[in-house]
Amino acid sequence: MAQLLRNSQFQNKFPDRERTTFRSHNKQLSYKDYTVGVICALEFELKAVRYMLDDEHASLPSVPGDPNVYVLGRIGSHNIVMACLPGGPGKATAAIATANMARTFPEIRLRLLVGTGGGVPSVTHDIRLGDVVISMPDGPHGGVVEYDMGSDTEEGFNHKGNLLPVPSILRSAVVKMRSNHRVKPNKIHQFLSAMLQKGQGLSTYQRPSMEPDVLFQGGYPHISGHDTCGRCDKGNVVNRPPRNSNVPHIHYGLIASGDQVMRSARERYRVTRDIGDVLCFEMEAAGILAAFPCLVIRGISNYADSHKTDVWRHYAAATAAGCAKELLLYLS
Repeated sequence: MAQLLRNSQFQNKFPDRERTTFRSHNKQLSYKDYTVGVICALEFELKAVRYMLDDEHASLPSVPGDPNVYVLGRIGSHNIVMACLPGGPGKATAAIATANMARTFPEIRLRLLVGTGGGVPSVTHDIRLGDVVISMPDGPHGGVVEYDMGSDTEEGFNHKGNLLPVPSILRSAVVKMRSNHRVKPNKIHQFLSAMLQKGQGLSTYQRPSMEPDVLFQGGYPHISGHDTCGRCDKGNVVNRPPRNSNVPHIHYGLIASGDQVMRSARERYRVTRDIGDVLCFEMEAAGILAAFPCLVIRGISNYADSHKTDVWRHYAAATAAGCAKELLLYLS
């Protein structure tokens, strides 16, 4: 892990504030004033959370030995510290970044991992691009399972390693939010609309209008050599009824975390067969949850198959960020 930090080439690529309308104040708080930590794997994911802030705070001096670049601000009554992984995505870099954040900001009590992931649509879960998955306990798992940690046996793959469960205070807030959404819609689009008004540079976070949400049959691979699915056989598209609106749905359950990007529908099926009712794949949560309790919030940018593209990833990052903001307001 030390080598990962020495090799890090991370630079602060956050957008120029002169081109973006942002409410900010110059009051500088202390490291001990921040109680909520947000980790994002990639810069565009952190940018989505950053522009969901109600206020942005002045930066604090860097701490020797901590390579993280922090954005500070407020959502509701919570002072938020957020960071992007300086060593790139993955479990190891997520663990390092979270440990550094914990040392620099010793009063952090709640942690959120916010970003994008690959969805697992099924008969039970009508997951679409732009929807959000929140890690919640399912069966023997506390919300996240490290699906590539273990060994093959005659009975199948034996998973090893224990990850920390979702903190009770966050689990209670999720339960309350989910209950409220049974009678009124979530606020993701409301927060996204407000975010988009902060500057033209944020227009990439709008819902894609020219790229349809297409799910292919699990046994049909992408036509190699093409960046889009324009030449893929539409006869292998799964027929799904249209929704009444484009408001993203929020799904609650098990998230699978591993070292590699999931790009195979067959492997996606194998993991769900071996583990259970997995809703989403991602690459960082297991690294954090080995040592720090955390809630994972993932916007669905692809279906974890060979048809994966980046077209939906900015919108998915924004829906995850909007969901995180709404959840934090339930804790205010």
